[in-house]
Amino acid sequence: MSNLYPKFSRTRDGVKVVMEQKLLQHTNNLILDSETCTGCGICVEACPEDAISLGLVGAIRRGAISTVDDAPVSVDAEKCSYCGVCVIMCPFNALSLEIDGEEKLPILENEGFPQYDMVTVIDDEKCVRCTICDEICPREAIDRDVPLFEGADDEGVARQNALTAKTEFVVDDEKCNYCGICGALCPAIDVKHKPFTAETGTVDGEVIWTEDLCDACNICAEACPEEAITVKRTVESKKLPGTVTIIQEECCTCTWCSQNCPEEAITVEKIFEGDITFNADKCPSGCSTCVEVCPCNAIYLPTPKPAKELKREQEDVIAVNKDFCMLCGACVNACPGEDIIVLKRTGIRVKGKETDLFKTIKAKLLTPRTSQVREDQAKIGEVQLKRMETA
Repeated sequence: MSNLYPKFSRTRDGVKVVMEQKLLQHTNNLILDSETCTGCGICVEACPEDAISLGLVGAIRRGAISTVDDAPVSVDAEKCSYCGVCVIMCPFNALSLEIDGEEKLPILENEGFPQYDMVTVIDDEKCVRCTICDEICPREAIDRDVPLFEGADDEGVARQNALTAKTEFVVDDEKCNYCGICGALCPAIDVKHKPFTAETGTVDGEVIWTEDLCDACNICAEACPEEAITVKRTVESKKLPGTVTIIQEECCTCTWCSQNCPEEAITVEKIFEGDITFNADKCPSGCSTCVEVCPCNAIYLPTPKPAKELKREQEDVIAVNKDFCMLCGACVNACPGEDIIVLKRTGIRVKGKETDLFKTIKAKLLTPRTSQVREDQAKIGEVQLKRMETA
């Protein structure tokens, strides 16, 4: 074994692919999570050393090849400079850089590279803590820290504790005959009789009410034969307890949550601007690779129209809802056809000074591209793209 430095290695730990550069005094590790990686290829364009290449994106993201065995992208451990640019540019948080076992990005600490300007805000005043954003998010980027209630789980918090409210329970002692019906119906009420004695020859006692057990259902008042009970519940806040926030590191800015929030409490702005076009007439029906690889759930197979509505028109076999597309490019990289999907980015939302290196990367990312079937023999097994200027 050579004692010369630097030393390089590439190992796997489950779905993690670890590239290592061992220097005399430091060890750098670039770690790729092959399960989180979508194959968007942004890191490929961003790498200043051309150390990253696209793999079999479609096969891996569809599950034909396990993420334990391969990854949508491949990093050359020796060509990599371990600068961390790919970590910053990855919109899916699939890459991390460790220096001597600690996550670091020196290029950011030295203010040598801009970052995505992430706008992901939930207005706590408007948010009613519903479940829509949590369920609709394709990236599990919503942190809904709200108690689990009995409607969702048999052992959950009692529903009467969901809202901040004050309940008043009043018994008219002149009307109440201590019949015990209310106590027999409700666990919040206990009718305690005084000892029965021939001296008085009457029924007497008290009605004990436990507020924490009462859900103000009003059954006791409705069942009371003497109309001696009054229950009044005043809701002080109609908002469920807890908070709902966006996990920014996991958010891809697809806007599913913001566009479907019933209270318009969420603001999300996409990090990429531009357009994507699907030439459905060129798509071989039945493939659906792009549908399965899309990290935003923006691509779909249109529902077939009834025959009487076709009017001699050819039905589209594939389509994209542009409202939810973040223009990452994973679909272009995975498409086995040619000229079917055309991606044209026109802008990138970033904060910080746009350095010369970033401007070079930006120019690459803003170059329109589409998929290519014809493969160069020297690049068999790698995804190839066509820049639109030469298409």
